[in-house]
Amino acid sequence: MVDLQFGADGLIPVVVQDGASRQVLMVAYMNREALVRTVASGDAWYWSRAREVLWRKGEQSGHGQTVRAIQVDCDGDALLLTVGQEGAACHTGRRSCFFRDLEGRDIEAARGGPWPDDIFTDLFDVLKRRRGEMPAGSYTVSLLRAGRAPIGRKVQEEAEELTRAARTETDRRVVEEAADLIYHAWVLLVERGVELGAVQAELRRRRDGN
Repeated sequence: MVDLQFGADGLIPVVVQDGASRQVLMVAYMNREALVRTVASGDAWYWSRAREVLWRKGEQSGHGQTVRAIQVDCDGDALLLTVGQEGAACHTGRRSCFFRDLEGRDIEAARGGPWPDDIFTDLFDVLKRRRGEMPAGSYTVSLLRAGRAPIGRKVQEEAEELTRAARTETDRRVVEEAADLIYHAWVLLVERGVELGAVQAELRRRRDGN
């Protein structure tokens, strides 16, 4: 392991970033034990300076963080965690702790809504949890059990329904059918084991090339 430079208090600052959207979610601190637990479990563990205890992200809120990568800065005195975030990272209920500018203005309100990737990331994380847990009575699980070919047929069906709605139905129906298509396409990605981040990276590549 890299020789990390923990502070005099035994802590090292940790910047936490969403693995799909690349949004910075929060800043926290780890001691050596928190880092060891994080590496061993794959869940993000931190040291609470206020309560002076180790804590696992999401143990009370349910908004856990699955660690995808840990990077060390050039001086070895800070960490960057890339995570899969379930729900809100901030204790205020926001996706990110960084929702204000220097004047105290709400950045999300000025932008007209939360970070644009939130719902897609949230949905994808839910679908992956369904694949891992396979709870009874879940429609997603029924699709995953059916397999790739039936899911593919559902994607084709939803695409046809979206194009039909676009030709002859209301805007509301177009929205509903678009949501159906995205959901079933995401299930197909999860069944195949393709990460949402790979799709987002391809879209960014195409955007930058146009």
